Amino acid sequence: MTAQRYRAAVLACGAALFAWLVYRMGPATILESFRMLSWRIVPLIVFPCVALKLFDALAWRFAFSRAPAPLMPLFTSTLAGQAVASTTPTGALGRNATMAWMVRDRVGLRDSLSSLIIVQTTSTASQGLFLLLGIVLARWTLPSSPPLVRIMQWLLLLEALSVAGFVAVQMRGVVAGGHGLLGRLGFSGGARVGEAAEHIDRALVEYYRHQPRRLTLSLICNFFGWMTRAVETWLILYLIGAAVSVGMALIIEAFATGISFATFFLPMDIGVEEGGAVATFLALGLSGATGLSFSLVRRVREVAWTALGLLLLAGDRPPSPARLHTQGA
Repeated sequence: MTAQRYRAAVLACGAALFAWLVYRMGPATILESFRMLSWRIVPLIVFPCVALKLFDALAWRFAFSRAPAPLMPLFTSTLAGQAVASTTPTGALGRNATMAWMVRDRVGLRDSLSSLIIVQTTSTASQGLFLLLGIVLARWTLPSSPPLVRIMQWLLLLEALSVAGFVAVQMRGVVAGGHGLLGRLGFSGGARVGEAAEHIDRALVEYYRHQPRRLTLSLICNFFGWMTRAVETWLILYLIGAAVSVGMALIIEAFATGISFATFFLPMDIGVEEGGAVATFLALGLSGATGLSFSLVRRVREVAWTALGLLLLAGDRPPSPARLHTQGA
């Protein structure tokens, strides 16, 4: 009950912040941005986001020790997982569980779970590299260093420490250790769960030690995904009549990832994403109304792709028991 009240309170605060931002920036200004987009919002929803989703799927594919399945099943599973993360308070846990479940007829659940831990690591690491690039560009191109840049530098340090710590605990058997802790609390799940935890830990160690090429490729695909988001930022601003340079678009997107990293613990990002966009635009000497319009266009795109992901999840047909048995699920 306490957790439900917390989620409800956070959602209410986010909705209130969102309503205040719309009132403060002026609904007419926001509607004018959408009027300028007109029919072009439809292709904008599709591209370049489809490339972003493909990079996400490729990054996950390279997180396996070997290519486990065709790209398309991984692509559709990624869409469904991201939809669950966007619409429920389960966040990354719900996303990963959904992704592993949807490819259970092609990949064993143990292998899927280890790969999802790895791709989460490469995603966070590439996010840090992208933020570093944005900070370097900001210090190089901006006439003065706004306080936001210094905040991002601290967030970058925190993110680097988080990635290093996450890899360290993976190498020391984080899953089996967690299972042992649950066992002492009376929630062990039995010997089979303990065996699965040890299998996942071995898979993580073997991947980091013996698959440097696939690890690098997963990192690169995730980084290209962040770069694709910067292209989308430039394109949205251009189409709503607030064109910026490519470098400025990259800075905006890089700082947005920093804000996302700092607020990952929030169950939903309603109001947080919009408020972060307004704060970033104002700190960079741009219009706050433009920042809000930009974030709302992104919100429309997100809703469309989330709906597609939920449809894919609803249409997922259960595999045959024989195929599940061959995958060792």
